[in-house]
Amino acid sequence: MKLRRKQKFAAEVATSSLNDIMFFLLLFFLIISTVANPNVIKLMLPKASATQQLSKKQVTLSVDENKKYFIDKKPVEPANLETELKTMMAGIAEPTVVVRFDKTLTVQDLVDVLQTGAKLNIRMVMATSK
Repeated sequence: MKLRRKQKFAAEVATSSLNDIMFFLLLFFLIISTVANPNVIKLMLPKASATQQLSKKQVTLSVDENKKYFIDKKPVEPANLETELKTMMAGIAEPTVVVRFDKTLTVQDLVDVLQTGAKLNIRMVMATSK
């Protein structure tokens, strides 16, 4: 006696749990990629018992609302500003001038002072209020 099935046997793969697995893998790799930073180099730096402070001499250049120039509270004529700065900064490795400029003056006045510092290769830093 020959028994036949009415339907042929077909192979099936259950994929209902694959969505969950792929989601968890994606989450895992996203979290790991944010935690692991390949651009960081970890170093153990040497320790020293004594430290050294580098002192930079800073000169203050103040300009008031009447365009009067002062280098460290000493009045200076605008025509002599370049020569005075040159003599003050002679022999200093990294000369720095803190510029204190009145807010009522024009931008052109500030640019003139900054150009003087650029000619002499002096680092100019502008002081501001909070």
